[in-house]
Amino acid sequence: MTWLITGGAGYIGSHVVKAMTEGGERVVILDDLSTGTKERVPDGIPLEVGTVLDRALLDRVLREHAITGIVHLAGKKQVAESVARPLYYYRENVEGLRNLLAAAVDAGVTRFLFSSSASVYGMPDVDLVTEDTPCQPMSPYGETKLAGEWLVSSVGAAHGLATASLRYFNVAGAATPELADEGVFNLVPMVFERLTAGEAPRVFGDDYATPDGTCVRDYIHVEDIASAHLAAARRLASDPSAALVLNIGRGEGVSVSEMVAVIQDITGIAEPAPVITERRPGDPARVVASAGRIRDELGWAARHDVRAMVTSAWSGWTLRH
Repeated sequence: MTWLITGGAGYIGSHVVKAMTEGGERVVILDDLSTGTKERVPDGIPLEVGTVLDRALLDRVLREHAITGIVHLAGKKQVAESVARPLYYYRENVEGLRNLLAAAVDAGVTRFLFSSSASVYGMPDVDLVTEDTPCQPMSPYGETKLAGEWLVSSVGAAHGLATASLRYFNVAGAATPELADEGVFNLVPMVFERLTAGEAPRVFGDDYATPDGTCVRDYIHVEDIASAHLAAARRLASDPSAALVLNIGRGEGVSVSEMVAVIQDITGIAEPAPVITERRPGDPARVVASAGRIRDELGWAARHDVRAMVTSAWSGWTLRH
């Protein structure tokens, strides 16, 4: 098979490319380079520059590279931005996906793997979120991911595509320093930025219904995210009737305050102490995965703990700063 990986020059996408190529899969990357970079693309891997909104480009890429499967990671992912710009998020994430699926169907692509998000769940009142937990997204970003899952499922059923949607939780870490997250949108790089500037890390709200009042999340190493994509791609390749929806998580909750403490310990920068600021719109109190179904379906389990995530991310940060 030859897999098209959209968003393959980005943070998560480049790790998926690494895992799949090292696993012996043939891949082609499509990326508009809005957040991805050419430097992340390995030598010898074709890079097509453009957006999934460009149907003519998609038709050419799918035809010229004889694509038989797609791993779709391209999209916009900032919760607060989605609240402020819902039309933009629906265009990029839903219309972009619809366009890609239409091109895939016309090109005879038979496998489709969609990178979804735990944001589809919203704020579930459960200790562990299973794939059967009702989805009630709290932001336009989460809505676009849930709509994307519905679209992938419907198109798969109607046109005979094997499909999988992977709902991953809070991503951190890096396989190598060169592939570390260059954006400052997720908690770990946000804290790195503040600490290295001599500024207090910010904690967005301490009045949630959690043990220490700060949000609780299931942090997952990006290498584990990538290995789950490889496992899912292989399952789709071997099972033409697959229609999977799976969590990717560790099943362990870590609060924001706990995570900041780990970061300060590993960086060796204990001061200044964190400051509490207002809640961010769309942030649920607790979201922790049940990872039982992905273990049963794919034989996959996370390998890395929180300290490994932070240590690898810190190596990448210090390389660039």
